[in-house]
Amino acid sequence: MNIAMLSYHTCPLATLGGKDTGGMNVYVRDLTRALGALGIHVDVFTRSQDEHVPHVLHDLGYGNRVVHVPAGPEHPIARKELAEYIPQFVDGIRAFADEKGIRYDVIHSHYWMSGIAAASLSDLWGGAPILHMFHTLGEMKNRIARSDEEREGQYRIEGEKRVLKRANRLIVATEAEKAQLLWLYKGDVRKMEVIPPGVDVSHFYPIPKDEARLFIGLKPDQCMVLFVGRIEPLKGVDTLIRAMSCLKFQSVAHPVYLAVIGGEPDASPDLMTAEMARLQSLCDDLCMGQTVIFLGKRAQDTLPYYYSAADVLVMPSFYESFGMVALEAMACGTPVIASQVGGLAFLVRDGETGFTVPEGDPSALCDRLTLLLSDPELRTRTGQRAAEYAQGYAWDKIASRIVEVYGRLIGG
Repeated sequence: MNIAMLSYHTCPLATLGGKDTGGMNVYVRDLTRALGALGIHVDVFTRSQDEHVPHVLHDLGYGNRVVHVPAGPEHPIARKELAEYIPQFVDGIRAFADEKGIRYDVIHSHYWMSGIAAASLSDLWGGAPILHMFHTLGEMKNRIARSDEEREGQYRIEGEKRVLKRANRLIVATEAEKAQLLWLYKGDVRKMEVIPPGVDVSHFYPIPKDEARLFIGLKPDQCMVLFVGRIEPLKGVDTLIRAMSCLKFQSVAHPVYLAVIGGEPDASPDLMTAEMARLQSLCDDLCMGQTVIFLGKRAQDTLPYYYSAADVLVMPSFYESFGMVALEAMACGTPVIASQVGGLAFLVRDGETGFTVPEGDPSALCDRLTLLLSDPELRTRTGQRAAEYAQGYAWDKIASRIVEVYGRLIGG
């Protein structure tokens, strides 16, 4: 079985924590590896963003390839400009397939622009079936946007509707995403298959806390609250910072720090993103001093140490289609406090593997932080349950379910 995996706007090998790198990168990368372990050949096609990176890389094992297709300038460009280069991307994939003499049984696309490319490829390849996953939805992002700059353009909404109609099958992460596609896009539920993302339990597992803390330089008497993700308004980092400010007035025995992984906190003022600048200014306004530490990007190999060293991971998002960071932390035995939105409301079991709180509510978040940080036994208990629960999302289980969908698509 040969799969053409499309990840047009972002490469699965990119360093996490950047503007366009996050859960989707991890999903494509780890799914490809898991499919390879099951004997499925996958070529991941992505737009080339660096002329100095080889166009074909074998970094995902099992003979599977990441193919960087030149389409437009070979450097990062704004998403609004990306759509015009989709035809070049399609031509590059067709040329690669012709050169290698390979026929793909299924086109598996990720994010709406890849779905547009998939439709063109399907037409070129005699109606090859399309399996699509949106990961995020423009209508949902617009519902929580707090400014015009945060709103997605109508071009994206129309593109998502086209993909929704054209795809033969859709993978949705949760029942919440299924409902969003039904009510906001009038999607056909008969096309939808609810299969959550997985987690690499061979990489994300509980590291003894003393060893993890030693690795990242955390002292034994310090408590660490952790955030991992892109630095953008919908992630709600400002809510977390305000909750940390409230926490200063609670009775927590040890010093508590917030470590923020993601973004580029040391960028010059003219290059720093508006959201990073806003968050750093908020810390100054609240006199947080060294209580909040912006660590910037971190290599994926180091994340299990940070997750395991943390006393709690917080995802204060206003919107998450699933919340893979939460799943990774849970697999490392760390309790999670998350907003009760989207996939997080399904993933985090309130009172068992962590807690859920209303989005944008620093007071409620502070209350749950205080509860966990002041009760070591509760942290241990919820962390153990989280690690056990995450085993059900191991990639071998999830990939097998996706292979079943491939089989049904190939069978007509």
